[in-house]
Amino acid sequence: MRQLFPVTDQTPAAESSRAAGPAAGDDPAEHAADTEWSLDRLADAYAYPPGGGPWLRANMVSSLDGAGHHEGRSQPLSSDTDMRIFGTLRALADVVVVGAETVRLEGYRPARARAGFAERRMAAGQGPAPVIAVVTASLDLDFALPLFTSPLVPTLILTGAAADPDRVREAERAGCEVVVAGDGVGVEPRRAVSALAGRGLPRMLTEGGPRLLGQFVAAGVLDELCLTVSPTLTAGDAQRIASGPAVKVPQRFAPTSVLEDAGFLYTRYRRI
Repeated sequence: MRQLFPVTDQTPAAESSRAAGPAAGDDPAEHAADTEWSLDRLADAYAYPPGGGPWLRANMVSSLDGAGHHEGRSQPLSSDTDMRIFGTLRALADVVVVGAETVRLEGYRPARARAGFAERRMAAGQGPAPVIAVVTASLDLDFALPLFTSPLVPTLILTGAAADPDRVREAERAGCEVVVAGDGVGVEPRRAVSALAGRGLPRMLTEGGPRLLGQFVAAGVLDELCLTVSPTLTAGDAQRIASGPAVKVPQRFAPTSVLEDAGFLYTRYRRI
């Protein structure tokens, strides 16, 4: 994997050697392995800002023609490196915030503890794995799924004060903690961020879907976007990575890093 931005003046000797091509007798597999970043290097590159305040980052993937998924799922647009970064971002987060529709379509499972990040999480005062927080107005979820029956840490349900009380009780019987983050049936993005931070979960990661990300964008609470640009074309009518009402004035974000591997671009942008 190569770092394209920020540009550095120094090019490691190994990179120069690879650029010139393998020498006679070299093993191409060894050169390929040299380009893979370690988990520690990825974790350092994607570390949350210091200070401990609430920080909401999104991690999404898009095709070259703007599709946020293919036939309802993000996996066809992804890659092995993309999934390593996906796992790293999860391992750095206190909480993963996801919409109910994405839970249903992607078959969400509980976050798992990863040995490679255990010491880092312990040093940061984090539990063994991030909490999964599901944003839902209807609570129309299958509470028999492993996400609710066997999580390493209890799953949170973010909903509104006017949510169906029978569904709320069903979620609580399944072992979920129901967090009210809105006066109506739905969730208000700013209240969701405040509620999670108030529970000691300031390092937030959302994985969408497009409707939830659109709500965060419209509310002006998204701090950072990690966007994988997949070198694929899908055509069709798939949603973009964010959908919903347009903001009055487009929000400006500044690039902080761009990595490249096998044609995939791994970009990061922060709100200006």
